[in-house]
Amino acid sequence: MTTGNHPITKELVLLGGGHAHVAVLKSFAMRPLPGIQLTLVTKDIQTPYSGMLPGLIAGHYEFDEVHIDLRPLARLAGARVVNASADGLDLEENCLQLKDRPPLRFDVLSINTGSTPGAKSVPGAAKHALPVKPIDRFLLCWEKLKARIRKTRSKFHFCVVGGGAGGVELLLSMRHALRAEFPDQADLVQFKLITAGNTILPTHGTKVQQSYRKILEERGVMVIPGNRVLSVDEAELKCETGEPHAYDALVWVTNASAPAWIAESGLATDESGFVAVNPFLQSTSHPNVFAAGDVASMLETPRPKSGVFAVRQGPPLTFNLRASLAGFPMEPFHPQKRFLSLISTGDKRAVASWGPFAADGGLIWRWKDSIDRRWMRQYQDIGLVKQQRGGMQAPAVESYDEDRMRCGGCGAKVGAKVLRRALERLEIDASDDAAIIEIPNDTKLIQSVDFFREFIADPYLFGQIAAHHSLNDLFAMGAQPHSAVATVVVPYGNESVVEEAVFQMLS
Repeated sequence: MTTGNHPITKELVLLGGGHAHVAVLKSFAMRPLPGIQLTLVTKDIQTPYSGMLPGLIAGHYEFDEVHIDLRPLARLAGARVVNASADGLDLEENCLQLKDRPPLRFDVLSINTGSTPGAKSVPGAAKHALPVKPIDRFLLCWEKLKARIRKTRSKFHFCVVGGGAGGVELLLSMRHALRAEFPDQADLVQFKLITAGNTILPTHGTKVQQSYRKILEERGVMVIPGNRVLSVDEAELKCETGEPHAYDALVWVTNASAPAWIAESGLATDESGFVAVNPFLQSTSHPNVFAAGDVASMLETPRPKSGVFAVRQGPPLTFNLRASLAGFPMEPFHPQKRFLSLISTGDKRAVASWGPFAADGGLIWRWKDSIDRRWMRQYQDIGLVKQQRGGMQAPAVESYDEDRMRCGGCGAKVGAKVLRRALERLEIDASDDAAIIEIPNDTKLIQSVDFFREFIADPYLFGQIAAHHSLNDLFAMGAQPHSAVATVVVPYGNESVVEEAVFQMLS
């Protein structure tokens, strides 16, 4: 929790483990900022890379290949990891409100939580449809869907709502995976793509749209454009045309929506509820709040909700967070008007889209695969990060003999044999978990003392572990807890930092 010999003066909180924030973590691992306490708050410790998810669904990648484990990267950056979900902001007190734990104070907050498909505006969709995000829930439900298909011998109707690149990619990836896993049931699984727009992939050029219309037709996918979904029940969805569409599985991949708590917090937002940011990726209403990726909306230069922008916002976000904390001038981010998209087709082929230009084939997929793997390696390979920051070698693992405990509690003190020998020399017979003191009225007072080194960077979770560990000694003596005295050693820092550390730990 300390930054070398420097007192902690400011607290930077990163909310979300998105594509931009992994770049921030790597930057702090490469070049720490003295005096800054860095905290990552994330619901998902394993953060997925959106560019490779269709390949994971299709069966071309394993889970670990498309996920970044945030813990080693955060550890190298000197960041605390708080495994929690946010549900509000107190902008007057500069506190991030978390589910099932105390609020977390910040001096500077950066939000990179991504978005979710907008299902709440359609009655029944949130209850019956499977949204593609959050990814962890989708992957779990995808495995359950495959188990259902494995058991059935009748036709199974997949319905995907959303005709953007995400919906088309996901549909083709699911179709490829099912035909590979259940070749004898290939003709039984049927796909239908429904979109409110008049064409699929509306943000891409005509040639890309034509390529995918041809691919979908060749693969037997029924495409129904210009058909906005009005309501959903457990087996059927109703559209503007009045024609109902039955389904066995409904996947929702429509336009992104923002968490409701963002607008409720008082942060300035665009008309869709996303954090309104200026060219510095800074909130237009609160200068100490930044946002990037899908959850942010650049008002002066709006761009589609695409992972490519979150990736490219990483370096400028990092620079401006550092500048804001140090009181230096920030630099604007200018997103390019045209950007390259490499969209997979389920099999190991892809289509390259750049403005009006398009190209497709296996070579494009190999190109995409190479780019994706190279990007992932810079965050997955911690050894590579260490080399890049100056050839730092991993610390040698100290060997422990059987006389030394490995846990963070007892391991903070001398070993049992050493303690026993010392007490024997003092002629003290004390080998119980706690001391028994006789007091009047035939009452026994059981007392125990425990001390713990910091073995986890989250002070709230550390406090929970320390409390449970201390109570165990009393439970071992058959006693009931009555009162507690706590001694807390906190990091060297200014008053607000020390106050926050004590508050979190004692909570």
